[in-house]
Amino acid sequence: MKTDRRELLKILSATPILAMPAAVEAQTPPLHVHPAPAAIASKGPFKPVSFSAKEFHAIQVLADIIIPADEHSGSASQAGVAEYIDEVVSDPERKDKGRLMAQIHGGIAWLNLEAKRRFNVADFTACKPDQQKQIVDLIAYPAKAAPEHSQAVAFFNRFRDLTASGFYTSKIGIKDLQFKGNQILSHWDGCPPEVLAKLGF
Repeated sequence: MKTDRRELLKILSATPILAMPAAVEAQTPPLHVHPAPAAIASKGPFKPVSFSAKEFHAIQVLADIIIPADEHSGSASQAGVAEYIDEVVSDPERKDKGRLMAQIHGGIAWLNLEAKRRFNVADFTACKPDQQKQIVDLIAYPAKAAPEHSQAVAFFNRFRDLTASGFYTSKIGIKDLQFKGNQILSHWDGCPPEVLAKLGF
């Protein structure tokens, strides 16, 4: 399930129905750059509003499976994605708050049950990395997923969307995209000649 970050963006943009459901786009509030856990920790230990400590840990683990650390930058959990997801789910103004919360809680419960059934462990986070990948692979590819896993697939699609949104609106994710924002230019040479030629000027 490990995916190159730039490939992840291609996947999300190429499959809007699966990765970015219309309901998510309509209900998710405007995105803003959110602080990484280090900044949050300076204000004291983070306490999730909508999840238990075990559920929050599972969110961190699953988010890191989707966007692990690599040579370019940190992982999803290091970027504060779990905190972001808790913030989104806890937003009292979300019209689909109850449905989203139920979907995330239900998805985590499914991961835990699958971990117990397949590997006889306490929960998903107790699995070895390769075991976690085996479970995630059951729901990460909708075209290959078994019909009985349809609800878990829907959960993973929503969770992957939230993970990507959280990561790429964090300082770590924006840096990973090499987005420089508005910068003052010391000089400007004008429009490149090849562009002018293509435009017929």
